[in-house]
Amino acid sequence: MYCGSKTKVTNSRARLKGLEIWRRRTCTQCGAIYTTGESIEEDKSIVVEHDGRLEPFLRDHLLISVYESLRHRKTALEDASALTDTIMTRLRPHFAQGKILPAIIQENTLAVLNNFDTAASVHYAAFHNAAATN
Repeated sequence: MYCGSKTKVTNSRARLKGLEIWRRRTCTQCGAIYTTGESIEEDKSIVVEHDGRLEPFLRDHLLISVYESLRHRKTALEDASALTDTIMTRLRPHFAQGKILPAIIQENTLAVLNNFDTAASVHYAAFHNAAATN
């Protein structure tokens, strides 16, 4: 049984395309060995706005933005949900740094939309000027 003393990491590996870290730990007091999994918390990430303001990253804002660009489709909500998951996967390396620029979010969103639906990507670019100019 683990006694709760300090531990040391004896092995560590990235999992799930670098989204999670698997660690083998050993208690320095009792010698117990156990495994932990650590993942990135994108809801703790900060968006650094163009004027320097800091805003929390909200997945729901991204979902709404994608949905608005897909409203012409019969399956807009389902498509927006799946595409938002894809965009979030692309953004995870940036979340690891704790801060993300709107241009990074826009660039990745535009790329995913462009691969899925050209009309949606044009709509998104029209409402996100930075994405259209990058």
